[in-house]
Amino acid sequence: MRTVRGWFRDTTGGLPRTFWYLWTGTLINRLGSFVLIFLAIYLTQARDFSAAQAGLVIGLWGVGGAVGTTVGGTLADRWGRRPTLLTAHLGAATMMLALGFARPLWTVAVGALLLGMFAEAARPAFGAMMVDVVPERDRLRAFSLNYWAINLGFACAAVLAGLAAEAGYLLLFVVDAVTTLATALIIFVRVGETRRAPTTGAVKGATGGPPRAGALRTIAADRVFLGFVVLNLFGALVFLQHISMLPIAMGDAGLSPATYGSVIALNGVLIVAGQLFVPRLIRGRSRSHVLALASVVMGIGFGLTAFADAAWFFGLTVLIWTLGEMLNSPSNATLIAELSPAELRGRYQGVFSLSWQVAGAVAPVLGGVVREHVGNGTLWLGCAAIGAATAVAHLLSGPARERRASQLTRPTAPTVPVTAVQPPPPQSAEAAATAPAEPVPARTPA
Repeated sequence: MRTVRGWFRDTTGGLPRTFWYLWTGTLINRLGSFVLIFLAIYLTQARDFSAAQAGLVIGLWGVGGAVGTTVGGTLADRWGRRPTLLTAHLGAATMMLALGFARPLWTVAVGALLLGMFAEAARPAFGAMMVDVVPERDRLRAFSLNYWAINLGFACAAVLAGLAAEAGYLLLFVVDAVTTLATALIIFVRVGETRRAPTTGAVKGATGGPPRAGALRTIAADRVFLGFVVLNLFGALVFLQHISMLPIAMGDAGLSPATYGSVIALNGVLIVAGQLFVPRLIRGRSRSHVLALASVVMGIGFGLTAFADAAWFFGLTVLIWTLGEMLNSPSNATLIAELSPAELRGRYQGVFSLSWQVAGAVAPVLGGVVREHVGNGTLWLGCAAIGAATAVAHLLSGPARERRASQLTRPTAPTVPVTAVQPPPPQSAEAAATAPAEPVPARTPA
């Protein structure tokens, strides 16, 4: 018992109060994240759209998300984290209800586009705020705890959504909107602004060079960072098939929406049961090796879907690629944090999130086309091939990433807070020079 208490204290102790408010908002939001889980089934069964049309609508969600993360990252740095989060959540709740009442294809498509834009605009601001308030030494476990909350909510939502779908699909949209508003309320009441304005010295380059001419120019010249974003894009193209083509494949196998909800809930259950042990397991190991292993395991899991024909088999594939997801998330989060200059934290977060949104736009469309014209088996075996190729690329590019991260974590000039209702704890100059990454955000925050 004493050992369990010690582990719990080491895992959760010492984190700022603002982090726990954000954590609570994440959990509530994910408990109601019904729509994206069942959107493909809703479009093909309730609205009678084809697989290609459903892929197009989900793809437009991704297009909107790409715009949202780009704008959200800029607003998080210029306007502030808190107003960006509030605006994004209120807009997402409104569009969630609008999408639930939309009927013609074009109205559904426009609704998905706008919903993706508002929902994903929250991602860069949320990630930047996490790093604002959590010291560098605690970020690995903070990211893991937040990812744990995401998947605890996701596991419950997947099961509840399957039951709610039996009562009526409109209920999915209503519950999702209500939990999104609840998250906005927590941020409005309990979370203050955490953005820090750079001092005169802090606007210089991370290694003390001349002032930056422009944020986008700086990011465009950062080849190491962009290379990592591209690798994440390929991983996301594989991973996001679980919310677009997997439910359609299970439906073709004669399985009900409730069965899909139960099978996909295994993803969240496994992460809830084991994710908090992962940081200790991978601490001190090469992040490139961990990311390569994660890519291989995820590729195997999705590749085996080509042979699945029963609920237990689909469940087995979910468990396998979930193991890869669990390895990928904390390594991704800490690495992006170290690759991002402090004064461009929101923008770097937005560009990294953009890889997920591009994948969100391309994955369902590409998956639908491949599945209809080449075959279901080719789609899933292609996912395995992409996983293997991504693993090799991680091994080759790893040393350059670590050198870049080491350069950016050298001490820089201190920063001063602009406003903070609840100021973050003092950070070292080294911690101020890092930036976050979303844990596998396959599941978009609404």
